[in-house]
Amino acid sequence: MIEYRGYTGIFEYDDEYEFFSGHIIDTRDGINFEGRSVTELKESMRRAVDDYLEYCEEKGRKPSKPYSGRLLLRIDPELHRRLAAKAGSQRLSMNAYIAECLREIAP
Repeated sequence: MIEYRGYTGIFEYDDEYEFFSGHIIDTRDGINFEGRSVTELKESMRRAVDDYLEYCEEKGRKPSKPYSGRLLLRIDPELHRRLAAKAGSQRLSMNAYIAECLREIAP
């Protein structure tokens, strides 16, 4: 992962072509970057994010950030019941209980 100006880039390395390619995960808009070295990859990401932000400013539009903090999740009804019981036993809302569980696995 690479971070720049609040955006997170993930990337892969293609061993056959000796090339990195990545994309920004913090936006619905497609922002891609690439490079033959880590230095080139980071610079490409910085340019891509800067260009994106400049484009948004020119167009008078707010840059897209997809994470609202809301998550719709479909689970088995029995698991739903067990989660509700665990949350209730700790005097937490199910939302607070699940958020705490997620913080433990993804700090």
